[in-house]
Amino acid sequence: MSNNESNSNKSKPLLGVVTSDKMSKARVCTIERTVKHSRYDKYIRRRTKIMFHDENNQSKLGDSVLIIPSKPYSARKRFNLLKIVEVAKD
Repeated sequence: MSNNESNSNKSKPLLGVVTSDKMSKARVCTIERTVKHSRYDKYIRRRTKIMFHDENNQSKLGDSVLIIPSKPYSARKRFNLLKIVEVAKD
């Protein structure tokens, strides 16, 4: 197995916006994507809420964050904070 094959199996980071920061070491972010409707060929917005681990409670409500899949931290928390892309304006 070459290096290119091993790198392609890793999933890429997801970009989302923090929608809840009320928990300790855990955050919820919303990821928006557009999906083309099979019959009407119209693009529809879909949202996914993902809970992720934030060890130092760095991210705040409204921040844009990059998250990556990781080991399960709890029943619903299976992502880890990679970095904060943009800090929310107060």
